[in-house]
Amino acid sequence: MYIIATFYHFFDFPDFAEKKPPLMAELQRLGIKGSLLVASEGINGTLAGTREAINEFLAHLQTDIVRDAFEHKESLWDRQPFQRAKVRLKKEIISLGVSLPPKGGAIHYVEARDWNQLLTDPDVIVIDARNHYEVHLGTFERAIDPNIRTFKQLPAFVKKTLDPAQHKKIATFCTGGIRCEKFSAWLIGQGFDQVYQLKGGILKYLEDMPASASRWRGECYVFDERVAVGHRLEPSQNATMCPACGHALTAEDRAHPHYVEAESCRFCKTKYR
Repeated sequence: MYIIATFYHFFDFPDFAEKKPPLMAELQRLGIKGSLLVASEGINGTLAGTREAINEFLAHLQTDIVRDAFEHKESLWDRQPFQRAKVRLKKEIISLGVSLPPKGGAIHYVEARDWNQLLTDPDVIVIDARNHYEVHLGTFERAIDPNIRTFKQLPAFVKKTLDPAQHKKIATFCTGGIRCEKFSAWLIGQGFDQVYQLKGGILKYLEDMPASASRWRGECYVFDERVAVGHRLEPSQNATMCPACGHALTAEDRAHPHYVEAESCRFCKTKYR
């Protein structure tokens, strides 16, 4: 059984480029595969390996790299979901495409157990901060899909559709929380008074919230061979990936006239047209 660990942490990391070779060597020594992004602002990773290997690597990050405690999320799969290990140097571990203001108002972090109550507040605008191909597989009740192809398109959507003078309460969520860290800070800089963020993201919610009480509909897209996960972070038995365009597919997508098994799907047709 493989442990799949996802994590991010913002911290001052000025010598990140120098750390790439030893980090890569450590992943290879431990037999861990997946992706680790490093930048001057921190780290962002999704890695898979044995229980012992993941524990050892996370301890190394905490002790020798971050030098502080940080949270991570785990799920299980019976096979390795990644083909190889990668350590990538980046300008940012996640980019919103706009300059962030100096830290001003505080983000209100909402625990998974309290998220349902927030969703029922009619004064709260709930924004899914993920790309449309991710939202396609599932999202929360009442959530707005900005219909974006990349995270950098999100500020333009907000400026076009929302007004800080009218929309006082904004709640946002993403897969693990990293995108919302920057998006929430940007929203505060735009003058939105009350910004709420799902702590730990969708993955934490699906891990903690029983299906019987859940406001989540569908499955959560993940960036590995599992394609998606559901409650308790169980790998999807329904979602697949189009080999031509890489779009996630539901059973309904595979029943579409444009779907050809192992060749193309309706999203390929849209792209080609």
